Amino acid sequence: MSTNDAVVEIAQTASKFTSSIVLQADNKYIDVKSILGLFSTLVTTQKYELHVHGSDAEEAKAALAEVFAKHGLNVTIVSE
Repeated sequence: MSTNDAVVEIAQTASKFTSSIVLQADNKYIDVKSILGLFSTLVTTQKYELHVHGSDAEEAKAALAEVFAKHGLNVTIVSE
């Protein structure tokens, strides 16, 4: 699995949902639906926080947690 695969799969999964999905890495906030933003940010050694807001937030959180885990990325889903 490459980072490229992870980025594409994360962005494609996020795009299925209407919720706002933002990845926090240190002080950076990246729209998960932006492939370019993910490419410049995603490295496997880092810890991330995922912030999801919207009508389908629960489904989005579950789907994205699965994709992040599949690619070995350390993410915490933040419950607002």
